[in-house]
Amino acid sequence: MTDLAARRIAKTKTDENERQRFADRALGLLEDAVYWAIAVVLVICSVALLVAQFNTMLRLRNSPASTVMLEVLDGLLLIFIFVELLYAVRSCLRSHEIVAEPFLIVGILAGIKEIVVLSVEAATLLEKGPEFARAVVEIGVLGGVVLVLALAAFVLRERRRDTDDAGEDAADNKDGLAVT
Repeated sequence: MTDLAARRIAKTKTDENERQRFADRALGLLEDAVYWAIAVVLVICSVALLVAQFNTMLRLRNSPASTVMLEVLDGLLLIFIFVELLYAVRSCLRSHEIVAEPFLIVGILAGIKEIVVLSVEAATLLEKGPEFARAVVEIGVLGGVVLVLALAAFVLRERRRDTDDAGEDAADNKDGLAVT
């Protein structure tokens, strides 16, 4: 009787493990499908933004150079943000985990984009005291945010490098090689 009960328990555990593996595979495929859909949308939007930038350059060809440069720079930074998000999605598809660094870079690019736009806007607000002061404060806050995000990206990169080095050292020790 105990042998029969043990076999039933083992079969139940095996069935449960198979159901769990099936659920993991199914959800993994759905997750990949969503990431692929996001990637396709990001590529389409990036191409559309690039075409829009060429149209903007043609539309503004008789405008002052500073206006053209600001519009082009603003659009190109937005394209960089989309491409960096695409890289983040690609990293998620490859490693099946969210990597923070690409999102930090997106934040840095978004901050820089806003700083550029606000800097040009602030130059036109020079005579308007409170509005100019608000723009300067906003530029300062954005600059601080960019620095904090850059520091966070640096720390993550260094931590990853240290982890990779530790993994190589452990592999060298396992192979019997001396670490200096």
